[in-house]
Amino acid sequence: MEKLNSIIFYNIDKAIRSYRNYAQRQLKANGFTITIDQWLIIKAILENPGITQNEIGDLVFKDNASITRIIDLMVKSEYVTRHTHPDDRRKTNLEVTESGKTIIREVQNIVEKNRKTALNGISNEELEVMYSALLKISENCLNPKK
Repeated sequence: MEKLNSIIFYNIDKAIRSYRNYAQRQLKANGFTITIDQWLIIKAILENPGITQNEIGDLVFKDNASITRIIDLMVKSEYVTRHTHPDDRRKTNLEVTESGKTIIREVQNIVEKNRKTALNGISNEELEVMYSALLKISENCLNPKK
């Protein structure tokens, strides 16, 4: 029987979780209360004006309930504002506040240091191969060929 450490998907998940935990510790150590998920959602809103909560969930791999909870916290922290859509009351428009834009700028250096630490000792060629392989895995799972 194969061991966990020999399963590629176990190792991918382990690497992602290790990185997220490390990145969150670094944010906290530098006095920031923003979470990695909040950072991702703010970035998603900034990069995709008019994005819906469902689209955010798809983009950051979170379910609707989690997205709603995180956005509620960000509204309370004044990183994001939520306005009812003028034509459809079931929809909301999300907008990043100046405070939200400021926190993204302030956190950027830590994010870059985190990535540098995580990728230490990995060559550009290795990164290209990994990137290509991960894209193929995603494509294979999104569009399986029987």
